[in-house]
Amino acid sequence: MHIQEWLESVPAIAVYLLVAGVIGLESLGIPLPGEIVLVSATLLAASQDHINPYVLGACAVAGAIVGDSIGYLIGRKGGKPLLDWLGRKFPKHFGPHHVATAEKAFTKWGMWAVFIGRFIALLRIFAGPLAGVLKMPYWKFLIANVLGGIAWAGGTVALIYTVGKVAEEWIGKFSYIGLAVAVLFGIGSFVVMRIKAKKAAKAAEQEPAESASVAAVD
Repeated sequence: MHIQEWLESVPAIAVYLLVAGVIGLESLGIPLPGEIVLVSATLLAASQDHINPYVLGACAVAGAIVGDSIGYLIGRKGGKPLLDWLGRKFPKHFGPHHVATAEKAFTKWGMWAVFIGRFIALLRIFAGPLAGVLKMPYWKFLIANVLGGIAWAGGTVALIYTVGKVAEEWIGKFSYIGLAVAVLFGIGSFVVMRIKAKKAAKAAEQEPAESASVAAVD
């Protein structure tokens, strides 16, 4: 089967559920490539008429908001022991330095760390659970959660879909290349976010050492 025919055979409902599910689980606190899935699905929608971008965007927004809300409730019930458990299960994502960086962001930005966290891979998986652990008032969390979900998920779909439609003819003629470009674009954005997260973690590690040096001098 030609790849274009295969793409056309993918049920739209499967794409909607995949996007909502992956983004929801990532927002809940499980490290998953939500951004890659969202970008890839949106590029698919740009080249396949049976996938509605408005429905796709709505599913992405719903997944983001619901997942974050569940993460908040779990964090509020689980408290600090939950972060310790996640640190043991996912040391590359919930290690002590990652938690310290996220807590610093919440201390600095308050409820808007939830909003800003939508656009940062490191904070995206932390925002809901950490807001619950820190006992942020739910109404503040909900406002930032809804606004962040709409801005990130809805904005990403709108932007990528527009770009995809502009390149629709090219993608249609070179479907293998188009699919590869979609995947590489998503992976590239994920890698960039991981690099930023590592830099933030490294900076967090250096701060205690610098503070200790200053104290020693004093």
